[in-house]
Amino acid sequence: MDEKKYVIPTREYSIAKTTKVQREKIANEALGLSLLDAPMPTEETMALVQEYVDGHMEISEILSRTIARYDRTVMA
Repeated sequence: MDEKKYVIPTREYSIAKTTKVQREKIANEALGLSLLDAPMPTEETMALVQEYVDGHMEISEILSRTIARYDRTVMA
């Protein structure tokens, strides 16, 4: 039996490989998807996303900071 190989398309999201216009589109698409089944992100989270759009912070750092903030909230 032949094995099927699936190719998962990948996109490059790093600041170095995207323009501000592309990062803004990425952020808007992510926001649209997140609002399908969740409340609007906090102002703090939106400010972090703007840091990505402006080219000052990678998505991985935003995720780390957001997770740390919620971990502190849950642990308190």
